[in-house]
Amino acid sequence: MASDQASEGGQTPVLGTPDDFAERPAGRGTRVAYVVIGLLVALMGGGWGYVMLAANGNPVVNGQVITYDAAAADHADVTFTVHKPSGRAATCRLRALDTRHLEVGSRDIAVPAAGSDVRLDERVRTSAQATTVQVDYCDLV
Repeated sequence: MASDQASEGGQTPVLGTPDDFAERPAGRGTRVAYVVIGLLVALMGGGWGYVMLAANGNPVVNGQVITYDAAAADHADVTFTVHKPSGRAATCRLRALDTRHLEVGSRDIAVPAAGSDVRLDERVRTSAQATTVQVDYCDLV
């Protein structure tokens, strides 16, 4: 029969025609697809909201070194400021580094809750000669 249609010049579709398939119940498949798509969009929206909250929802705490003295082989003195929300305590980590940028000392400093800009003078013990001191990070407590 296929040879009869081919000889007449007619072509049959490779995958068939809509008449070759059984009827599907209308509406059930599309409703399920819409529900699945809606759930995926809601999940992605919730995830995006969480990312935005985590990135910008916490107040920023900045620490900045004003001066440091790393002349001694066993310690480094540092003066730094911390900018934070007033009335909130924070913890900052100081790091002393050598000429190869390897950590030779570190110390966690508790920053009191009073004021929004706090200036502190601290000493960091070192295992070798430090060449620089930096505030690694500050977090609210």
